[in-house]
Amino acid sequence: MIAEGVRQFPCTQCGARVEFAPGTDSLECPYCGHQTAIPSSIDAVGERDFVADLAELGQDADLEDVESVSCGSCAALVEPPESAEAFPCPYCGSSIVTTARSQRLIKPQALLPFTIARARATELFRRWVSKLWFAPNALRKLARLEDRLQGLYAPYWTYDASTVSRYTGQRGDNYVVTRTRTVVRNGQRVTEPYQTTEIRWRPASGIVARNFDDLLVVGSNSLPRDLAEDLEPWDLGNLVSYADEYLSGFIAERYQIDLRQGWSRATERMDQVIRGDVARDIGGDHQRIHSVQTRHSDLTYKHVLLPMWICSYRYKSKVYRFLVNARSGEVQGQRPWSRVKITLTVVAAAAILAVVFAFLR
Repeated sequence: MIAEGVRQFPCTQCGARVEFAPGTDSLECPYCGHQTAIPSSIDAVGERDFVADLAELGQDADLEDVESVSCGSCAALVEPPESAEAFPCPYCGSSIVTTARSQRLIKPQALLPFTIARARATELFRRWVSKLWFAPNALRKLARLEDRLQGLYAPYWTYDASTVSRYTGQRGDNYVVTRTRTVVRNGQRVTEPYQTTEIRWRPASGIVARNFDDLLVVGSNSLPRDLAEDLEPWDLGNLVSYADEYLSGFIAERYQIDLRQGWSRATERMDQVIRGDVARDIGGDHQRIHSVQTRHSDLTYKHVLLPMWICSYRYKSKVYRFLVNARSGEVQGQRPWSRVKITLTVVAAAAILAVVFAFLR
C-alpha cells in the first residue's frame, strides 16, 4: 500500500524530511545537505504475463490500495503530497483539495529516477520560451516563475508482443511510355512524340513478422498523447525496481488508462509500424494496402513510472503545457500565439514592401 505519509523519510542527522536528489541514488536533506543512499534492489525488472494478469484482475492480481485525488478541472489522478491541504494540478494548474479516495490498482514494477534537476529544467523552459516567435509577452513572464515547474512521475505501460501479419494489396511499378501529341510550331500544326510515366498495378500478398519490445503507452488521460510520444525515446534499459524513496519530493500520477485499454492503444501503435513493414514487403514504386490481419502472441507488459518536469499555464482561459524528459532533456510544449504581434508584423512587412515598390518606380 502506498498512502499519504509513506514516503516521509526523515534525515538521520537533523530529522527534517529528505527528498530524492536527481542524478544520484540518494535522498538529500534540503536543510543540512546530508545524503542517505537508497538501498539497491537485487531483483531484476521482469515482464509480466499480460493474459494471465488480465484474467486475475479483481482477484489475486498484484494490486495495491492507493490514496489519490482527482483534479476537478482536468480529471488527473495524482497522489497528494505529504502534509498538503491543497496543491496545484501539474496538468492544468487548478487548485486540488486533498480529499483522497482509495483505489486498488496494479503496482508499479519499476521506474526511471530523475537525472535532470529543477534548475536545469527551468533553464530549458526559459530557452524554449525565448525561441518562440509571436509568443504573447505574458508567456515570457511565466518563464521567470520557477515554482510553476513540478516534478512528476507519469504512469506508463510497456508491452511486448510477437506479431505475424497476413496482408493483401497492390504493387505499383512506374514505367515510361512514348505517346504523340499535336502542337503548333511556327504557325504550323505538327505531331511530336513525348514521354510520360504511368503506373502498372498488380496484386500483392504475403506475410510479415515483427517482435515488439517495450512499446510505450502513457497511462494518463491528462497528458496529451502527442506530447507524451514526442518525449520519447526513454532509456528503458536503465529501469530500476520501484522504491518509495525515489518518489520523495515529487508528485506521482495514478493511471487512468487501465491494462486492457493500454493494450488497445499499443495495438494502434503496432499497426502503424506493421503497415510500414507491409509497404516495404510489397515493394515497387507505389503500394496499396487492402487488408492486414495480425496475430499477436507472447504478450507481456510492465507498469512503470517515468520522470518529467511539467509546467502548466493558462492563457485566455486555455491550458497550455510544457514538458521536459527528466532523463534526456528532450523538450516538448504547447504555445499560444499573439494575434497582435502577428498583425503588426504583417502590417510592417506590407509597409516596407510598399516603400520598396514606390522607390523602384
